[in-house]
Amino acid sequence: MRKNIPILAGAAMFALMGSQVLIADPGKPNFSPAIYGDGVTWGTKGTTVLPAPNDSNRQSFDNLYVVTNSNNPQGQLPISEAAPGNPEYNGGRWFTHTAEWTEAGFLAHGLVPVLMSDEELDYHEALGHLVVTPGSFPNGPPVYFQCPLLPVK
Repeated sequence: MRKNIPILAGAAMFALMGSQVLIADPGKPNFSPAIYGDGVTWGTKGTTVLPAPNDSNRQSFDNLYVVTNSNNPQGQLPISEAAPGNPEYNGGRWFTHTAEWTEAGFLAHGLVPVLMSDEELDYHEALGHLVVTPGSFPNGPPVYFQCPLLPVK
């Protein structure tokens, strides 16, 4: 039995490593437009859910805003707080926020604009056209996750 312990331990470690690869690498990168960041569309590849940050790593997450009630037929992609090339970009570690157009926003615009940057989102939030809530919504993306931004091809 003692001779089998290293073999069993090795098999268990191999199985665990294999399961991590499946979790961390669920599919091929998507080079189609998936997220707006700094006015540019980016592709992405979701990799893994992350635990909530602590006081030591809170600054390593960027906000990702998901608009849940846009009436624009062009569609509204999620909006990142920063993107590659922006010194504030943290490499694709996200804290999801839910953004919803208010009645005042619909009255002011009718067909709401497609928001492509954090600055546009902040502007409409300041006008009372959007309400932003930290966290995700039912069946939405994880609250904290890793997902690098990739150039659209």
